[in-house]
Amino acid sequence: MPVGVAPASATIHRPRKSTLVRKREDHDMLVPSSPPKRPKVSFDSDVEVQVLEEWEKSPAVVQEGVRRALLKHATGDNTSYDQIKTIYAPVKDGGDEPSPATVRNYTAALLSNVSMLNKSCADLVQVALSSDWLGRSEEYVHLFTQFLANLVSAQALYLPDVLRMLVENITAAPPSQNQSETLADVPRSRLYVRAHRTIQCLLQVIPSSCRVLLSVLTTLFPHQSDSRRAHIVYTHNLLRITEYAPVLQADILRLLTERLVKIDLQVQEDLEDLAEEIEEGVVQHVPQARSDMDRILDDPEDSEDDSDIDGDMDEDTLRTQTIAKNVEKMDCMLDMLFTYYDQKISAPLRSTQVGALEILLGQFQTIILPTHRSRHTQFLLFHFVQQSPANVDVFVGMCAQTSFDKKRPDMLRQAAAAYLASFVARGMHVSSDIVREVWDYLNAELKKHVREYESACRGPDLQRYSTYYMLVQALLYIFCFRWRDLELGPDEDFDGEELSTIYSEERRWRPGVKETLQLNIFSKLNPLKVCSPGIVTEFARIAHHLHVIYVYHLLETNKRIRLSHHFGSSSYNQLNRETALTARLEEENQHLDEYFPFDPYYLPKSKRWIEGDYREWAGIPGLDDDKATDSDSGEGEVEDSDVDEGTGTEESNE
Repeated sequence: MPVGVAPASATIHRPRKSTLVRKREDHDMLVPSSPPKRPKVSFDSDVEVQVLEEWEKSPAVVQEGVRRALLKHATGDNTSYDQIKTIYAPVKDGGDEPSPATVRNYTAALLSNVSMLNKSCADLVQVALSSDWLGRSEEYVHLFTQFLANLVSAQALYLPDVLRMLVENITAAPPSQNQSETLADVPRSRLYVRAHRTIQCLLQVIPSSCRVLLSVLTTLFPHQSDSRRAHIVYTHNLLRITEYAPVLQADILRLLTERLVKIDLQVQEDLEDLAEEIEEGVVQHVPQARSDMDRILDDPEDSEDDSDIDGDMDEDTLRTQTIAKNVEKMDCMLDMLFTYYDQKISAPLRSTQVGALEILLGQFQTIILPTHRSRHTQFLLFHFVQQSPANVDVFVGMCAQTSFDKKRPDMLRQAAAAYLASFVARGMHVSSDIVREVWDYLNAELKKHVREYESACRGPDLQRYSTYYMLVQALLYIFCFRWRDLELGPDEDFDGEELSTIYSEERRWRPGVKETLQLNIFSKLNPLKVCSPGIVTEFARIAHHLHVIYVYHLLETNKRIRLSHHFGSSSYNQLNRETALTARLEEENQHLDEYFPFDPYYLPKSKRWIEGDYREWAGIPGLDDDKATDSDSGEGEVEDSDVDEGTGTEESNE
């Protein structure tokens, strides 16, 4: 071992343990101090601080809020959902109305989320539909119309409610008017325009909604006891719908005719209950209603409607004034329909003319003809049918065909015969050729009845031969008015011989005129016993004066004939133990009704349409020189035959 070198000692090196724990430093042992405080912020007292209100949120924020509210509503949380309803609900006393911008933003939000407005949101939709949207700005009306169109497209279940709301806004008292005190008043005529524009939009979006609309229009039609203005406004707006929804034209016009006929019948029933002297003055003294439609539409008070009906009046006066108001209501509605059809039938397009006339003829067959004692509505047809000879021929043919059709009910056939006779008698533009053709038609049909019934007939029987008697009465009525057209003209001649009478040299009649009268009047069916006494009496006077036929001896014989309640029995003229009163009542009930539907027309406003179309009663030269008009002659009054209180035996009618 070298000197001076110390020996190496044996040293053992232990491996160092690895650790993830860092070595603690001295400062780690110190207690952590609290976080430093933020410096205090001072505000400038000159700066104004504002808090944004709910209704001043941006459209995007409102839209998102509405979406979340609808989602929460689906889970049962209605807090935000109920707040949306307050935007459209009427403001309570003392409350603040939401600003127009707020209402607009929420409507736009509903439009964006319309797919979420399912059945569970019906209360919200109803509140929105009941709002005063039609009375707001044009911009908002356009927005709301978009909302309605999208709503019914996405959620069809709301279509009836939407259409009902719109139709309610074309009535005399639209609910969208004057709901808000902060909005400017919008004239009703403008509300109607906006409502029609929206209806038209919905019909374009959903064409099948026409059926739903028609049902709503029918349901909301004013009751016949409602005011004149209610009917005028609704009729005006219904006719307006036909302009942009032609598919509904026939149905709407049918609805108007049906309601008009109901009012017409009610007026006739009321007039019949009045004393005769009062009845005559009610219709003729009805004031002519004003014609300014714009004023009628915009007049909220309707001072000319029912203001003069005082509840303190006596019953008769009150009833008379009520009838007068109904007459005025009917007069105005008829005048509006005359105007409407006149525009259509005088239109340049042939298809428009034909379509309007076909609608009128269809309404006659289905509504007017089956309605007994309609008084004025049928004059729509009376006027427009006479616009051309072809139309006259169509209407006459329709009435004649119905009268002669044994498959039709007797009441309908008798009504058609009355219309045929009244139209031919009263129509100023019904030519002589038509009069003669109708006479020949009736003659041929009556011959069939006589051949069929006379052999087994034992006397007049209204129930069994009612249609025959109605045809005879139609013949007599036509003769009374149009006898001049049944004479031969100076240049006319015919083959054959007239019935020889002592008067044949004075007047020359067309072939078949006298034969027809002789054959029927003196048949066993004895029609003069059953036909209306007023018409029989007038015919007897005219026929005797014109030397056509003499029937006074038959009328005297008929006074001794008693008609039993048991029609068709062999005891129709046997002894009946009865008083004079019961005999008279029984006789009246066994005469044909003196109903001819085109009797004089007195409605003051609408009568202008039939001037020049209507044939007034003219007296017979040498017989009624001082009775030239209906009002003077008393035409239409029934002059009852005297009732003989003695016993009647079977009389020979030959």
